Amino acid sequence: MAISNSNRLHQTIQWLKTLWKFSRPHTIIGTSLSVTGLAIMALAADPAARENFDGLPFWVAIAGALVPSLCANLYIVGLNQLEDVDIDRINKPSLPLASGEFSRKEGLIIVGVTGALALVLSAIQGISLWLTVLLSVAIGTAYSLPPLRLKRFPFWAALCIFGVRGIIVNLGFFLHFQQYLGSTNGLSAEVWALTAFVILFAFAIAIFKDIPDAEGDRQFKINTLTIRLGTRSVFDISRWVLTACYGLMIGATVLGLIAVQPIFLLVTHIGLLVWLWMCSTKVNVKDKRQISAFYQFIWQLFFLEYILFPLACLWKG
Repeated sequence: MAISNSNRLHQTIQWLKTLWKFSRPHTIIGTSLSVTGLAIMALAADPAARENFDGLPFWVAIAGALVPSLCANLYIVGLNQLEDVDIDRINKPSLPLASGEFSRKEGLIIVGVTGALALVLSAIQGISLWLTVLLSVAIGTAYSLPPLRLKRFPFWAALCIFGVRGIIVNLGFFLHFQQYLGSTNGLSAEVWALTAFVILFAFAIAIFKDIPDAEGDRQFKINTLTIRLGTRSVFDISRWVLTACYGLMIGATVLGLIAVQPIFLLVTHIGLLVWLWMCSTKVNVKDKRQISAFYQFIWQLFFLEYILFPLACLWKG
């Protein structure tokens, strides 16, 4: 009996590890930080809400929004893997469906359950959260699933990614937390600045992510920007788009267009821009491992923005 229980525990742990890999952890971390960061910004934007702040219920509200958001995230990345099994066997053979760690039936169950939970759990928390999750799920479905399968077209693929990450997530979650706080201040200049930054940043992610997948995409006629223009060109375009992100944030801070801690924002964003260029000059674009590592580095910069910018907003008052 003890051995049987130990085996079950080991199998459960192994299944959870595989589920974590299936969830594409960098996207889960990005979603978690963006939801939490936008909650902090909504609180910072309303002095009355900050004055009457009661910590525990607000953190419960963040957790309540996170659960359907992470379910939607898992639905979107899971659906993409279900549709891309053959491509992933070339580009990402370690993913659970491509490697056989999960069967197609398991993948379908996970995607179906998380998609349903995302819609139901968001609907019971208010219209802003429900619309945010619904639009994200709808666009994620159109991105991966035939007959639309928008990922086949560079423009529409990029629009899906920065539309969700840049516009829907930032504006939707900010409005949801404002609704929770009872704030009527509307969208602040700070959330518009972050939205503009993330739109550009997500566009860079959208085009860069296809660089290490060029071999499989070429075989299955997924006509990405990398296939059309080549690795070096897309790498350079992504780097300059990211440079523009930091340049715009630095410029807006210098001009006083956003009412946050200017010294903090300037030092951090100039530092991150220098770090970006130092790392990018060391990348051999012909080495898939280096490209993949740099892609993860770009995601780390994305994570940092949802820590630094909300902190600056909270600090301003």
